[in-house]
Amino acid sequence: MSKILSKNRTLFGWGAGLILLSIVLVSACSRSDAPAEPQRAVRTLVIAADSAGQTRQYAAEIRPRIESVLSFRVGGKVLKRYVNLGDVVKPGQLLAQLDAQDLKLAQDAAQASLLAARTNRDQSGADYRRFIDLQQQGFISAADLDRRNAAFKAAQAQMEQARAQLEAQTNQVEYASLVADAGGVVTAVSVEAGMVVAPGMPVLRVAQQGSRDVVFSVPEDQIASLRSAAAQEGALRVRLWGQDESSAVHLREVSAAADPVTRTFLVKADLGAQDAKIGQTATVLLELPRHENIVKLPVSAVMEAQGRTVVWVLDPRTMQVHTQPIQVAGADGNDVVVAGGLSVGQEVVTAGVHVLTPGLKVGRYQAPFQAASAASAAH
Repeated sequence: MSKILSKNRTLFGWGAGLILLSIVLVSACSRSDAPAEPQRAVRTLVIAADSAGQTRQYAAEIRPRIESVLSFRVGGKVLKRYVNLGDVVKPGQLLAQLDAQDLKLAQDAAQASLLAARTNRDQSGADYRRFIDLQQQGFISAADLDRRNAAFKAAQAQMEQARAQLEAQTNQVEYASLVADAGGVVTAVSVEAGMVVAPGMPVLRVAQQGSRDVVFSVPEDQIASLRSAAAQEGALRVRLWGQDESSAVHLREVSAAADPVTRTFLVKADLGAQDAKIGQTATVLLELPRHENIVKLPVSAVMEAQGRTVVWVLDPRTMQVHTQPIQVAGADGNDVVVAGGLSVGQEVVTAGVHVLTPGLKVGRYQAPFQAASAASAAH
């Protein structure tokens, strides 16, 4: 019986061992090695000397050379406004009218004062002439004659004062009518009929006919380059909204002081004979002088890292990448002009820069048809 049990244990041990061995073999067969991380492919550019002429663009607006804000010289209630926004006006045209009833009453009072002063002057003159005869006959003294002469001169002065007051009141009545000083287009309306306005309150704004200016703002650090570049013929150009072509303009005026809020200088350029509407938007193009032997990179090659502007440089021997700080001088179209940090012959990554890490080994990107051509040539 003991021999049978011993034999059974032996058989059981062999069976368990075979089962464990089968499990190990199956696990080994089913397990495969983890796939290696694929090599990243990047686009690169070999640095070469280039030339660039930077073009600066400024948002602009077309404005009239002369734009007058018209207002009444007297206060009162507006009876009627005869023009609307966008109307073309002629010199001397009536634009708006005030209620001049009180002004006309003051004019009538001044007229009556002048009449009374003239009557007093005439009476004093007649008395003075009679007293001249009496003094010559010895009936009155010279002092009495002098007093009569002074009274006549005072009456004459009062009459002149009354005449001046009448003229002033007459002008006040005329000031109740707002007329156009020059021809132009109404660009703004500030009052309506029934409003009470004070002297000098803006009523209308009229853009006079004639030359137009293109007006734009320039940062204070670019004023010097604007002046020097604009001295060259054709360096300053304007492209009106909705047009593809640009035309040359001439720098006419640069503000002497910067705007206290934006810290920009207001610049005006003469639009010349170009047909442009008031208020139309435009783009001013400033062509700066071209520079030779500079480095240009696509915008996609440049990135910010820890407050610095950097690019990824590829070492062709190890095919590893590392960052390199650069100094940016400006832009030339869609390219970045590099002032320093790179030298001719270096290879810079231009696409895929945001997924790279220092020391990463990469490969140069090849288009599918280029890869197929290279494989065919190898075979």
